[in-house]
Amino acid sequence: MRAESQRRRPDTPPDPHFVARVEAWFARTDRTVSAFQRDTWAAQRAGRSGLVHSPTGSGKTLAAWLGLVARWPGGVPRTGLQVLWITPLRALAGDTVRQLQGALDALGVDARVALRTGDTPSAERARQKRKPPTTLVTTPESLAVMLSGADRDALFAQLDALVVDEWHELLGSKRGVLLQLCLAHLRARLPALLTWGLSATLGNLDEALAVLLGPDNDGALIRGETRREVRIHALLPKQMARFPWAGHLGLADLDAVIDTLDRDGTTLLFTNTRAQAELWHEALCNARPDWRDTLALHHGSLDRALREDIEARLRAGLLRCVVCTSSLDLGVDFQPVDRVLQVGSPKGVARLLQRAGRSGHRPGAVSEVLCVPTHAFELVEIAAARSAAAADRIEARTPPVMCLDVLAQHAVTLALGGGIAPQAMYEEARSTHAFATLDDRAWAWVMDFITRGGPALEAYPQFQRVIIGDDGLARVHDRRIARQHRMSIGTISADAAITLRWHGGGRLGSVEESFIARLRPGDRFLFSGRALEFVRVRDMVAWVRLARGRQRMVPRWQGGRMPLSTELADSVLEQFARVAGNGEGDIPPELDHLAAMFELQRTWSQLPVPGRLLVERVHTREGEHLFIYPFAGRLVHEGLATLLAHRLSKRLPATLVLSANDYGLELLSPEPLDLDAHDLRALLVRDALLEDLLECVNTGEVARRQFRDIARIAGLVFPGYPGAGKSVRQVQASSGLMYDVLARWDPDNLLLDQARREMLSRELEFSRLDATLERLAGVDLCLQTPPRLTPLAFPLWAERLQNRVVSSEDWRTRVTRMVERLEAAADRERVPR
Repeated sequence: MRAESQRRRPDTPPDPHFVARVEAWFARTDRTVSAFQRDTWAAQRAGRSGLVHSPTGSGKTLAAWLGLVARWPGGVPRTGLQVLWITPLRALAGDTVRQLQGALDALGVDARVALRTGDTPSAERARQKRKPPTTLVTTPESLAVMLSGADRDALFAQLDALVVDEWHELLGSKRGVLLQLCLAHLRARLPALLTWGLSATLGNLDEALAVLLGPDNDGALIRGETRREVRIHALLPKQMARFPWAGHLGLADLDAVIDTLDRDGTTLLFTNTRAQAELWHEALCNARPDWRDTLALHHGSLDRALREDIEARLRAGLLRCVVCTSSLDLGVDFQPVDRVLQVGSPKGVARLLQRAGRSGHRPGAVSEVLCVPTHAFELVEIAAARSAAAADRIEARTPPVMCLDVLAQHAVTLALGGGIAPQAMYEEARSTHAFATLDDRAWAWVMDFITRGGPALEAYPQFQRVIIGDDGLARVHDRRIARQHRMSIGTISADAAITLRWHGGGRLGSVEESFIARLRPGDRFLFSGRALEFVRVRDMVAWVRLARGRQRMVPRWQGGRMPLSTELADSVLEQFARVAGNGEGDIPPELDHLAAMFELQRTWSQLPVPGRLLVERVHTREGEHLFIYPFAGRLVHEGLATLLAHRLSKRLPATLVLSANDYGLELLSPEPLDLDAHDLRALLVRDALLEDLLECVNTGEVARRQFRDIARIAGLVFPGYPGAGKSVRQVQASSGLMYDVLARWDPDNLLLDQARREMLSRELEFSRLDATLERLAGVDLCLQTPPRLTPLAFPLWAERLQNRVVSSEDWRTRVTRMVERLEAAADRERVPR
């Protein structure tokens, strides 16, 4: 194990006037130096690496930056690149450059901060090579591209420190794995390199530090304002249905939201999906046309130039409200933001705190968020999020391991940069958290894969990308392979997206290919806050013009069905326990507002509480419904419903229809199931879990879809050159064909095994499902037989109805009609409203 002292440079004599200069600058801007900032500077001065964890807006950036500046003797940097600043989003990079350069200018330090991302012009990149800036702000992907250059050793020869901003955003993804490998290569050549991470709203800090620095390296964990005040409020609708169901946008509370926006200042209104953001922006513009010039829309599918214009206007305080998605979760400094609104459930504690932190974005300020529920149970989730946040129960980000597609890509990248010994790459990979368990066999497979293509592809020269020379170094000689690889570097999964352009040529953004495929010329849809008319599609570009009249469609993007996090789901159960009289603390106003719904649930069945699994058996004209409420999130419940249906089919002939949401699942059988509590216990066991899942889920097809991204990252499929790229369908077809070839002729290919592992992890949340079954084995099972659908069961019934064709009747009409019948039954039984 390498001791930390072996990695340090000799202590740098501090600038004796540094702290005084910083304090004077802070005083001029009505700020004071925080204790955690001083601690960070001291650690950096001592040559230590580490992680700074502090809420958004508390001063993390200056904590990491100024201590590195202080290491420059006399405040004068040496010639060459001194600091790399890694940011997860290109949209953040420009703000970061301005903030870092602004601090240097304020302190009178003569040094240049530059930017390099995929959008940086080639002339500017060439200039940076000729005369490197003191500090370079870049992304993980651009860093990997720089490592593929033959001049990489010269470029990074003077590098003193590297900072990873928003490390929590990279930690749980393959982008974080790629960055770990890049850091390992830099550390191998620069043993004294300082590495610092900045993070907020993260539950597994010790693990995050270990992943950042590598398993054999120690570092400082510096905590900032861990108890910064965040006020979480809920908008309480005047009327709240006792039978809630998903599918609402929250627009019933539009007037109340407008009243909030009518106050002075700027508001960020967050939604969970891009489609919901489009509809809320349209509703606000229609309700207050006099605000149209001060209302803006911001999400990841809009063209970058449009987003940057909105960000500039936001920064200048020119906007009343920006309707946005996670595209504005992160950011350097939007001090003009006075308040934050969250439409719908936040789905996670960290997500809500991150968004709340966009208001009061300065040290010592109070952050505040007003949550707008779209149905009754979201009020429970808002109360649960507040309770979990107060208890500091924040979600962890699980770092991926053994992503061999990323390792194969990185190995080719290093081979491009003038050559490297395979053993050196192996040792570098083993020094990361992601590949700490990499063994000789797996590494030999990776080298065979990039040099020969493996047994199934050895006859095709394009897969023989790396050649081991007589000197034992791995290199790439083919220029076409080199060009294609550099264009494909990165792990970001490309959405099934197609570019939108005005008929006159200007770019608007992108929408999913499947949505455009359903359109005919003349069809209208809403995008970028405008009603557009589809003209034609050609070469992966959809041409549109402004539409007259009202639109009828809104594009749907992937990623709109986030599951409830474990921490928030546990807290939701605790809120039910409060209502049942089994919990601690006073009843929050959100739960008090739902007293009638809780009373109805308790009258017809029971309330779910920790330590008890509630199961409801209900008979209707459709048959027998079995509702089970584990409170483990949608993905787990989808997998559990499929598992239970499979296990039931082994015991008795039954045709089952399934549905799931964040609270539970439904099994519907046209015939009685005749199950008692003992039978249910036998079904809810962990025994043979993996085997049963592999039997009941079409794992081959799901893994085949998962393989698309793996094939692209590993270099098996080239997505195409800019402007002439393949459609997502073509890429999927190519990767699907590759999957079939490997499955038949190279069944031991480790990428196939990775696809199956990722399928279990991402599509079924296998670990969480396993943990759920383990938890359920230790709780009481409460089997209830209510006379009709309960408030907890109703949203599951409505979800299933929406997912199948039932008749020519409108789904909402059917749901509304059922609500009326259930309300009438409750009134007949005199259940209090």
